[in-house]
Amino acid sequence: MDRRIFLTYVLSSTTTLMASGCTLGNRDAIAAYPKIEEGTMPVPALPPYGVIGIIAPAGPFAGVAVDIENCLKARGYHSHIFSNAQESTGYLAGTDDGRLHDLHAAFRDTRIDAIICLRGGYGSARLLDRIDFNLLRAHTKPFVGYSDITALHLAIARYAGFVTFHGPMLTSDLLRSNYQLTESALFAMLEGKITKGMALAHPAAYPLTTVFPGVARGKLMGGNLSIIASTLGTPYEIETQDSILFIEDIDEELFRVDRMLTQLRLAGKYRNLRGVLVGDFGDLQLNELMPLLKQEFGSLHIPILAGWRSGHSNPNLTLPLGAIVTLDANQQKLRLEQAIVGVANSPPSLPTLR
Repeated sequence: MDRRIFLTYVLSSTTTLMASGCTLGNRDAIAAYPKIEEGTMPVPALPPYGVIGIIAPAGPFAGVAVDIENCLKARGYHSHIFSNAQESTGYLAGTDDGRLHDLHAAFRDTRIDAIICLRGGYGSARLLDRIDFNLLRAHTKPFVGYSDITALHLAIARYAGFVTFHGPMLTSDLLRSNYQLTESALFAMLEGKITKGMALAHPAAYPLTTVFPGVARGKLMGGNLSIIASTLGTPYEIETQDSILFIEDIDEELFRVDRMLTQLRLAGKYRNLRGVLVGDFGDLQLNELMPLLKQEFGSLHIPILAGWRSGHSNPNLTLPLGAIVTLDANQQKLRLEQAIVGVANSPPSLPTLR
């Protein structure tokens, strides 16, 4: 889509909202953001010596800022920690207004090349009905996080339409030692070294399990199962039409996983599902999960591959959410079918708005 046409669309939408007494990002203004029906935009690559913006949309940071600066400097990047990232209001990283401000500011600031969240916890969902998705869509860049950040991934996929990255965060992963595989997978993807047609690497030390064989192509969607389930019935719920569903979680007993999968099924999220990629579930072992996976997905006759090390695990391998992939449960591979990052600092083309 021509960028001028897109800007005209944004301005006309904004004018209409202002005339009706609404502003972008308000709770009653969700109609301003048409759902993206086709295509998921790649984002600009993280350039050498690029600047990584650090935000905390959910829980508070209990560490020291210089540790973050040193961590990213050692990997060849500059960092900018946004003001509210070090605030603490109980279980939240400051106020909703402050966390929302940092999210918007990190996307708006053209000096920031990528955004990595500090940690999960809780709080991302409190921002969803106030996010200016047009702003995010006009300033696409790599956005990284997992766990509670799943809420933001789902919302961005639905209303901004660009690839985001289910990957490691600072306090949860990158500030810890012995996370080399986690780091290399993340930065290889953000720097554009993983390209269309390539299979995502998965270490042989962590064998995968084919629950049901088959090959399927679709949009990779998902993240933390608890967060996915919590968004059902809202305007930000997951879209699974023609998708490969990725799920992971931690500290959940088997009956709770059963309840959440049942909730997805009853909400119609299994209809036209193409395949399922099962990530790490912490202390809940795959042999415990296997009967439930077979019961839940057996009648769908779609490929199911389990044991992918992504989420609350080490290594925590980065996945490009929203990207078209091929899940090959026979060969136990996940292959990219589209570009996920473009030339660094070069704005990608926009898909059609409907």
